Amino acid sequence: MEDRVILHCDCNGFFASVETLDRPELAGVPMAVAGDPESRHGIILAKNELAKQYGIRTAETVHRAREKCRDLVLVPPRHEKYHEISRRVNAIYLDYTDLVDPFGIDESFLDVTGSMHLFPMTPRELADTIRARVRQEIGITISVGVSFCRVFAKLGSDYQKPDATTVIDRDNFREVAYPLSVGELLFAGKRTTEALARIGIMTIGQLAAADRALIVSLLGEAGDTLWRYANGLDDEPVRSYFHRERPKSVGNGMTFRRNISGEQEIRAGVMALADSVAARLRDEDLKCTVVQVQVKTPDFRTVQRQCTLSRATWLRRDLVDRAMQLIKECFGYGNQIRAITVTAAGLIGEQETEEQLDIFSMNDIALDKRESVEETMHVIRKKFGKHSISLGCYQSEELGTAGKKQ
Repeated sequence: MEDRVILHCDCNGFFASVETLDRPELAGVPMAVAGDPESRHGIILAKNELAKQYGIRTAETVHRAREKCRDLVLVPPRHEKYHEISRRVNAIYLDYTDLVDPFGIDESFLDVTGSMHLFPMTPRELADTIRARVRQEIGITISVGVSFCRVFAKLGSDYQKPDATTVIDRDNFREVAYPLSVGELLFAGKRTTEALARIGIMTIGQLAAADRALIVSLLGEAGDTLWRYANGLDDEPVRSYFHRERPKSVGNGMTFRRNISGEQEIRAGVMALADSVAARLRDEDLKCTVVQVQVKTPDFRTVQRQCTLSRATWLRRDLVDRAMQLIKECFGYGNQIRAITVTAAGLIGEQETEEQLDIFSMNDIALDKRESVEETMHVIRKKFGKHSISLGCYQSEELGTAGKKQ
């Protein structure tokens, strides 16, 4: 059977690279995208190559990063912009195959096995062509791994950065992959690598040569998966971009600029979160049957509750009402709150809902009006941007619930 041709395309320093599109001067200084320390989100989300040279790492605190580089330039994240660029990059990939499977906002797997005959070039040349198009048409760079399976393709995109193509094929995969740390394998986390290290397995090659039964006895089913990965036995398919799995839940969380309490402040926070969740439900054509709330206290204690709805919904008002009810019942309005997360779960397709509305019911008439209002708001935002229309009742710079202009 002929080998597959799998590409893994990874945008280099994605958030930081996108920021330089609008501010080219940032490319010449050590720069990082980070949450606002004043809003208690002082974490590095992404960094450029110059910042990387100072040893700055993703997920470390801003304070620690600035200890390494006093001249580090920090910019706030613009997630809507990142999603827009991600869609444009994936649109380029779709010119070569419909089997484009996003693996996060900045990377995607491509299976070009069935479309290689359309392009008079080698897999490496195709990868180079895609890299050039992204660089020229979008303005950012990507690294591409080319292999016969997903796992080695991802190893390839990580092997050389930035703006490089690495081929890991049947002829060289032992030479390239086997000296690498086990931790480089997809889904090999810290605990897994520590467990393998205790029995003397440090590299992918050592894992590949190990007794399969021994690895399974140590790590269970996950161990069997990793053993197969190390031996290049990954046969997981690349899914079509147009047939991705339905999300199991849609949620949004916020850490406030200061601790909040009281029904008015809590409602402002919940409304901001529910507004975002409701919009994402509509984007996915989904309704929820369960509402979940997570409350975090100033001492980092977490309280979680959920309730099942009698009617599936994607209405902001329904999410707000249920979330407020849950918070009142499980936590109360008088206690200090550091952060809140609102999640819509039990998702079903909008067409899957079965509702018999009574045309003489005032409740149903009111529901129809709310639906009409929120749908109109959604259409306006889709056309003119998220912040083209907003609800002033939750816009608070003090709490951090005010939307930022892009």
